[in-house]
Amino acid sequence: MEGTRHEKSKLKDSPQENGVHTNQYSSISPPASPVAQDEPFSTYFEERVPIPDSENQLFSFRKLWAFTGPGFLMSIAYLDPGNIESDLQSGAAAGFKLLWVLLVSTIIGLLLQRLAARLGVVTGMHLAEVCNRQYSTVPRIILWLMVELAIIGSDMQEVIGCAIALNLLSVGRIPLWGGVLITITDTFVFLFLDKYGMTKECVAASQGWFYQGELLKGMFVPYCAGCGPVQLEQAVGIVGAVIMPHNIYLHSALVKSREVDRKNKKEVKEANKYFFIESTIALFVSFLINVFVVAVFAQAFYNKSNIEVNAECNATGSPHTDLFPLNNNTLEVDIYKGGIVLGCFFGPAALYIWAIGILAAGQSSTMTGTYSGQFVMEGFLNLRWSRFARVLLTRSIAITPTLLVAIFQDVQHLTGMNDFLNVLQSLQLPFALIPILTFTSLKSIMNDFANGLGWKISGGILILGVCAINMYFVIVYVTSLNSVVLYVLAALISVAYLAFVAYLAWHCLVALGVSCLDCCSRMQLGVSRHTDMYLLNDMDSNTLADR
Repeated sequence: MEGTRHEKSKLKDSPQENGVHTNQYSSISPPASPVAQDEPFSTYFEERVPIPDSENQLFSFRKLWAFTGPGFLMSIAYLDPGNIESDLQSGAAAGFKLLWVLLVSTIIGLLLQRLAARLGVVTGMHLAEVCNRQYSTVPRIILWLMVELAIIGSDMQEVIGCAIALNLLSVGRIPLWGGVLITITDTFVFLFLDKYGMTKECVAASQGWFYQGELLKGMFVPYCAGCGPVQLEQAVGIVGAVIMPHNIYLHSALVKSREVDRKNKKEVKEANKYFFIESTIALFVSFLINVFVVAVFAQAFYNKSNIEVNAECNATGSPHTDLFPLNNNTLEVDIYKGGIVLGCFFGPAALYIWAIGILAAGQSSTMTGTYSGQFVMEGFLNLRWSRFARVLLTRSIAITPTLLVAIFQDVQHLTGMNDFLNVLQSLQLPFALIPILTFTSLKSIMNDFANGLGWKISGGILILGVCAINMYFVIVYVTSLNSVVLYVLAALISVAYLAFVAYLAWHCLVALGVSCLDCCSRMQLGVSRHTDMYLLNDMDSNTLADR
């Protein structure tokens, strides 16, 4: 009780700078916001979903239904074309042996989404807004650019997936470049629909019927018998495809759509609980759909050779036999080849169902990319763009290189871009994972809901592991390029990249309680000299004191 009174007095006596309550533990100075501080900062959420009352109930389905939405919209990103391609390649290359990697990656993703949701619920601000107020100008701009790069990379994967799906559905009548151009217009059609659930069921229905085979061993035994470098790279690719940086920013913003009284500790705790339950259900559904995709390619195409597939396609009269050379090399598939192979082995209906599923995955993922892009831009830069203007900009940037490849190269080069884009998104992971762990570990921001010691340690190890795995994936990709010029370029970029990651990691370690590193902040690095952070602009000191 005494500690509580002491905390209250510290908060009440804290000075204000630009409307920001500060205390003696601040470490990262918030930049002056160009938006007037008396003007509430909102992103689409002028009207919030009310939460029904339920007296003394441990669990209420009515309340769960009221909180349902943000988790399912976030989970759509776990079914984008990049994830689907990773699934089919995993099944074809390793059978069921890497299902446990998919399971572990999904659980890690759930834990990270939990941190994102808690930040949004407790502070009333999403991750980009918190970064805007807590990091100084240069790091904030760099962080924004990195996250935008991840969003554009994800958007390019959706463009590629949709273009390939349209090409398959039209039996080649719509060229790849035509499919790329069509994705400009169809995106705006889906913006009008603006319903997160519609395309998700389409993906499940179009791919779920392929489920077959024995999965338990591959899912729950963390071992890959007889696996080599190919399978290892595929396992790393699964982690990179499942855990996406912009999804952390997205989820922290979507939870703001519910009417939660942040002055009431019980309501905040309850919101955290229901959002976690909803996210668990949503990611479980996404996980099952991903398992369906892995299962069909594992059961039907694991250890198949090119010559076997060529013979099967010849027997069915497929015009795409040239995709599979007459040799005994193991079959390598991508989104395009995957549809062709399904058509050869299971008939034309399977090819069309696959194409519809990929089209649905691409279009539904467009929603998550559009929203996350809008939140990131508004949070970091305080720019208020309409969704149409925002998606036009990012989709235009994404389409330009994709269109050039589609016009001047073949489908193999277009699908090969997905590997590069997975590497690109892997590189951006630290720019979401490190800030979310930093801010959710600070008591001045999260108060009673700050990460405990267990979460700090496990979260730090988890993020270190994910970043290490993805850096390995990047190194493997770069070394496969076999170009001295590219090696030198990669080395130069790596120096700047690692320096910025180290900067973010330093602040994260200080937030986690490694106070010996805080002495460095006495140097002129744009931060002050203490271990904790400024209170957020939109957080009221009385709110914190009441909690």
